[in-house]
Amino acid sequence: MRYILRDSSVITSNNSLELLYKMEKFPVFIGTTNNPKEEDLFEDMNWYICKESGVIQLNKLLPLEIIYASYHSEAVGGVWKEHHLSFIQYINKYSNKNILEIGGSNGFIAKEFISQNLNKKWTMIEPNPKFLGNKDIKVIKGFFNKNFICNDINTIVHSHVIEHMYNPREFLNDVNNFLQEDQVHIFSVPNLKKYLEQKFTNTINFEHTFFLTEELLDYLLSIYKFEIIEKKYFGDHSIFYATKKNSALQPIKLINHYHEYKNIYISFITFYQNEVKKLNNLIDNFDGKIYLFGAHIFSQFLIYLGLKIEKIEMILDNSEIKTNQRLYGTNIFVNLPKSIEGLKNIAIILKAGQYQEEIKEQLQILNTNCEIWE
Repeated sequence: MRYILRDSSVITSNNSLELLYKMEKFPVFIGTTNNPKEEDLFEDMNWYICKESGVIQLNKLLPLEIIYASYHSEAVGGVWKEHHLSFIQYINKYSNKNILEIGGSNGFIAKEFISQNLNKKWTMIEPNPKFLGNKDIKVIKGFFNKNFICNDINTIVHSHVIEHMYNPREFLNDVNNFLQEDQVHIFSVPNLKKYLEQKFTNTINFEHTFFLTEELLDYLLSIYKFEIIEKKYFGDHSIFYATKKNSALQPIKLINHYHEYKNIYISFITFYQNEVKKLNNLIDNFDGKIYLFGAHIFSQFLIYLGLKIEKIEMILDNSEIKTNQRLYGTNIFVNLPKSIEGLKNIAIILKAGQYQEEIKEQLQILNTNCEIWE
């Protein structure tokens, strides 16, 4: 497969990397598919750590047309809805009239914002838009880069986008060059340090190709002349940033988190190696039907580390677009959680990161008899 070799630090741009952990032949797509299993692709996920900053990063980047081969970023559930509504309120505090959203997915943020601000204009650029736009919202299919032109924009927003960028320095430089002095750059970013500390398997992967922590992001923003106006924490889920272009801003000092971040990652791997052993023991000693939740990397990660899948009936997922499709890299098909209603003697493996409690409550309402292994 054609891939991009990233042999320098995404934070310092220096060649100061050492191998941290190698995951051989991991599924390249963290979603579902209707294609035959023979067409699934697998590549090594080799994680390196920068000895000058501590950033953990993937060194072999897959082609974007494979990673984003189809729409799969549907943000479902109460946590995501609450996040989006809170972020919209945050945008309202600082946005001007003409807004460009980088990313945008299904257009939820755009549609809700415009419903509250009929006098403002919204443009969305997204490689796989599920929402095609309307009279108030212009949707452009594509990627934001230095060649992108869109007139009369004075605010850029994005939500859970920068951690997907292969070169965050280039991305921030492009945003800086797009905006005029004092224009506003507002975004939400996952709190990846909290994610990894809490052992969330969706922290870094073929999409989140580097460990973008708050400390490192603050440093990058200062390098590319974005003054932080305000930061707001959406629990441990996300951090909202309001920044503005300030060409006179001086960079802050880079603090090296090498030992701290290395220890967090090794602890994360060790934890899941032990968890898979415990889950396999439960599987061996259970005589009912077993389900796995999450048609996503939540399940792919467990399976990669050796979770026994022979007795797993189905993967459960709240995304309707994944229903009756196959989890990429496996033979297991997907169904909605309501499919477990009325069933007896069942167990569900649930390792859903920041959505754990929300999903656990849902499953217990759907079937009071199910065992949940978490």
